[in-house]
This record gives sequence, structure tokens and C-alpha cells, in this order.
Amino acid sequence: MNILGNLKYAPGARKKVKRIGRGVGSGHGKTAGKGHKGQRSRSGDQIRPWFEGGQMPLNRRIPKFGFRSPFRVEYQVVNVSTLAKLADDGKLMNGIVTPEVLYKLGAVSKKSQPVKILGDGTLSKKLDVSANAFSESASKKIEAAGGAVKKIPEFVKKDSVGAPTKTTES
Repeated sequence: MNILGNLKYAPGARKKVKRIGRGVGSGHGKTAGKGHKGQRSRSGDQIRPWFEGGQMPLNRRIPKFGFRSPFRVEYQVVNVSTLAKLADDGKLMNGIVTPEVLYKLGAVSKKSQPVKILGDGTLSKKLDVSANAFSESASKKIEAAGGAVKKIPEFVKKDSVGAPTKTTES
């Protein structure tokens, strides 16, 4: 028995093509399923998916609110508890913490985005921390443990579109 010669599609797997414009007897003749007159019955009909027939479009009907500042700085946050864990695991060399070190250790995911240290958790080891921003509680906890806080300056540079973006100095 030849198996390859007897292969068939599963029932319902292949649908018959709707042949339009092939005579009145086909049931899809004459107007070919497009109805009489109107924009959709014409050849070359292309209506944008969001077009609502001249009705006020949804994006204009809905009220607008809010404001997005083009100068907003999006920080990557690292808590004091994360620094304490890294210090306890012996991953910090000489107790020096910089954005580059945090990136290499996986505490932050982006190299180019500024880093902010937040004060959640406790710190017992002396660390010299350099970052773009510190919360008040974080700097107090680091200094209370005998460490030092150094703020890295930021500068504004233009991105490829021309909009100003705040990034860290490299």
C-alpha cells in the first residue's frame, strides 16, 4: 500500500475559495458581494482602518490631559539593601561603588541611564558610593556606616531626533 499516494487533508482543513463575479447562478455574481453603490463598492476602494466615515474620530473625541516633560530624567534605582547584599557577598572591590560596577554586577540593566541610590534597607559596611542622585535617607545611611557619597554630574545632550536628553558624563 502506497502511503504517500493516499494522503489527504483533514476534514475541514481546506475551505473552498469564494469565487466572486462568476455569474448570477453562483450566488456571488453581478455586484460580486459588494452591494449597490457606495464607497466600498467602487474599484480601488481603500479606507483607512481608523476612518469613521466623517464622524469625529475617537482620538479627537476623547479629552486630552497630562503633560510629559521632555527634560524628565529616568533613573535606574538601587536600594541601600542591594548595596549591603553586594558588600556582604564580597562582590564590591575595596568598597567602591560606581554605576559601571553596578552594571557589571547586574544591579542595573542599562549602562547609559543615570543611577539613583534609594534608602530602603540598612548598611553596616563602609562604602564609597558614586551615583547620579541620592535620596536623603540613602546618603545619611551610607555616611552613618562610615562611607562617602559622591554625586556624579549630569549633562544634557541631544539625541538623534534633536530632543534634549539628560545622561551621565562618560
